[in-house]
Order: sequence, then structure tokens, then C-alpha cells
Amino acid sequence: MNKAQLVAAVQRHGGFASRGEAADALEAVVAAISDGIEADGRVQVVGFGTFAVRSRAARTGRNPRTGDPIRIETSHSVGFKAGKGLKSRI
Repeated sequence: MNKAQLVAAVQRHGGFASRGEAADALEAVVAAISDGIEADGRVQVVGFGTFAVRSRAARTGRNPRTGDPIRIETSHSVGFKAGKGLKSRI
């Protein structure tokens, strides 16, 4: 499902009169989740899942071309863990 299909589904399930209203609602949810992750490092939607910041420690890697060791810095990303309600639907 791409973003346009998701907006159409939100419009259908949410009872929005227009696609623009549904798109605004979707953007608001995405912004709220992003703000929550930035502020607290975690957003939990009961029955759906949890978005949380995940950290990878610094490590030594290898340049695939030369084989020389290189330093890979610490990095952060967002992970998602499905909740019980979502798992039961899959």
C-alpha cells in the first residue's frame, strides 16, 4: 500500500468527506508520531504497536573494495514492534 492508497483507506474508514481531509488527518498522525519519538524516544499505540528509537553501537567494519578496516559511528533509527492486536490480524 502506498501513501495514496492509505489516504483513500483513511477516507473510507474515517468517514471523511474529501480526500484532502483524510490526507490532512494522516499527516497529523505522522507528525504526532514523529514528535513523540523525538521527545520521548517511544510512541505506543495500544493494539497496534510501538515505535521506538533503536541505537547501534559504534563498530569496526571493512571497506568491501580494499578490505581495509573502517570505523562505523554510532547510529540511531526507528524500529517498530507490532502489538497483539496487529499480530492477531496478520
